[in-house]
Amino acid sequence: MIKEINKLFVTLFFCSTILFSSTVNAGELVVVTSFPKDLSGAFKVAFEKKNPDITVNVIGKKTTAGIKYIQETSSNNTSDLFWASAPDAFEVLKEDGLLAKYSSAVKGIPDKVGSYPVNDPDGFYTGFAAAGYGMMWNNRYLDANNLPKPATWADMTKAIYHNHTGMSAPSRSGTTHLTVETLLQGEGFEKGWASWKFIGGNFKTITARSFGVPDGVNSGDFGVGVVIDFFGLSSIGSGFPTGFIYPKITTLVPANIGVINNAPNADNAKKFIDFLLTPEGQEILLDPKIRRLPVNPKTYSKAPADFPNPFKDESIGKAVKFDVVLSKSRYNLINAMFDVMITYRLDDLKSAVSAIHKAESKNLSSEGKKLVKEARALVAALPITENQANDPAFANIFKKKRKKAKDIEKYAGTRQAEVEAEWDSFVVDNYKKATELANKAASQ
Repeated sequence: MIKEINKLFVTLFFCSTILFSSTVNAGELVVVTSFPKDLSGAFKVAFEKKNPDITVNVIGKKTTAGIKYIQETSSNNTSDLFWASAPDAFEVLKEDGLLAKYSSAVKGIPDKVGSYPVNDPDGFYTGFAAAGYGMMWNNRYLDANNLPKPATWADMTKAIYHNHTGMSAPSRSGTTHLTVETLLQGEGFEKGWASWKFIGGNFKTITARSFGVPDGVNSGDFGVGVVIDFFGLSSIGSGFPTGFIYPKITTLVPANIGVINNAPNADNAKKFIDFLLTPEGQEILLDPKIRRLPVNPKTYSKAPADFPNPFKDESIGKAVKFDVVLSKSRYNLINAMFDVMITYRLDDLKSAVSAIHKAESKNLSSEGKKLVKEARALVAALPITENQANDPAFANIFKKKRKKAKDIEKYAGTRQAEVEAEWDSFVVDNYKKATELANKAASQ
């Protein structure tokens, strides 16, 4: 009798263990995200409070690393959601068949923000917030250095800002890539690159990570930073002596979330997406440490008085009809061009731009003006045409990403390495000649 009772107890124990285990698994949610903990943590806490039977596990990765992680684990996927800012990242996963369709039933979300669709037209990812691109500044730094507040991208090219500005490299940040691409699409390929070169020639530094820019501005390490809007808005909300502006040439694109194909907890993933779009979820975006633009227009009634509202201020993001397909097709190529022409040759570029600024500050003769014009043209010159950049066969050469200039040695002999070496030789020669011409103009 005792043995039979023991057997029954053991059986019940194992049954309860199995039931408990299945309950735990059913109550999980694994999210791969590039968002900082201030944002992901706030939503995790709020969602778990509303859904106490679900535990949210956050895997923090940069956008490109997150894409790679999902690609590499696709055969044995354990993740449920991909959550990031850059829409072209979702296009990559969508093209690879790694996202599952889901359309939330939450009401009140418009079809567009600015000129951009809030959600993927094919239903593979959902916009929950919007973001634009511009400049932030430190008011105390500007006052101490007698600098005006910038208002346009052209302002950022002016001599007065030389060695007072900063930005992250687009190859290290998906949001910075979108900033670079926005100006290329908004001004045109050649003019846009010329702007970036003369903006870059004023940099004090190029930070390794995107958050290094607001950190640098907040601390007063430099005065002005090129940032995605929430960096500037959250600094203001957190009490730093800072400001932020959207230049006319900017765009508004949604920050997105998508269910990963074969998600083990797909139902919980859909619940999370729905929660992001509810009034409760949208209001979290107004937190001073987050300060993202909600996609629900009604949420702005609870925002601070000076908080930007893209649904009322039509100047934000209307000037650029951002082409995400184009951006995706040349993503690595644009990053490589920026790194070769600006990041890895920053000292050479700064020398050339500084020499031009110095020459232009003088009362130049007609010959001197001609020399400076030639110098500017040399700095602005590109090693490839727009047609080449947009050619899929050529763009597909650029598959490798390097964190440092010397990393090119890791893939020496590849076509990408050969092309980048040609570009490097081109810009080094041009920057040297531009510096010489500008110095000659200044000395006359």
